[in-house]
Amino acid sequence: MIHRAVDIVVSGIVLILLCPILLAVAIAIRWDSPGGAIYRSWRVGRNGRHFRMVKFRSMIAEADHHGPAITSTADARITRIGHFLRATKWDELPQFWNVLMGDMTLVGPRPETPAIVDRYTSEQARILSAKPGLTGPGAISCSADESMAVLGGEEAERYYIEHVLERRLALDADYVRDRSALKDVALIVKTCQLMVYALIRKPAKSRIANGS
Repeated sequence: MIHRAVDIVVSGIVLILLCPILLAVAIAIRWDSPGGAIYRSWRVGRNGRHFRMVKFRSMIAEADHHGPAITSTADARITRIGHFLRATKWDELPQFWNVLMGDMTLVGPRPETPAIVDRYTSEQARILSAKPGLTGPGAISCSADESMAVLGGEEAERYYIEHVLERRLALDADYVRDRSALKDVALIVKTCQLMVYALIRKPAKSRIANGS
């Protein structure tokens, strides 16, 4: 109950404070390319329950019908503003709404698509006992991979499944087994630092993310 109360208070305050920024980003997305500003995608949450995760759209409209879900910066479907949103993680700000609604929490394993979760071993599937988070150790450590820089389309998806997913799940599994409030705070601070750093430097050479 304590974690849920913190999620409600923090996500509510953040959504209120960031309202002008969220509105400005939504307008910029609509101006940059045709389509809505918000992208909704099915993800697998706690105990295998499916929910619709929301993000700012960083790819062309209907991108799901024109390529795989796993993308890199080499993907031609990413819009001009989409590159900035992905590099700074601003595309994920609307997920505070998922936290407010109870689908996600502030810190936890990042939620994957049903197709990716279907690949989990029985051991890996144990992380589904925890509610997915806005940020987590796996997301922080595996958010960039230099080998993804020259990959796109199906090659990027295959590389993610074969070389990134297992490492990401292992880190998240360690977190779930030994989570604490202190570790959560440290992960939130680390995430904020990375977001600020991304604003003052050139975008990373490669970055992977799920969905558009």
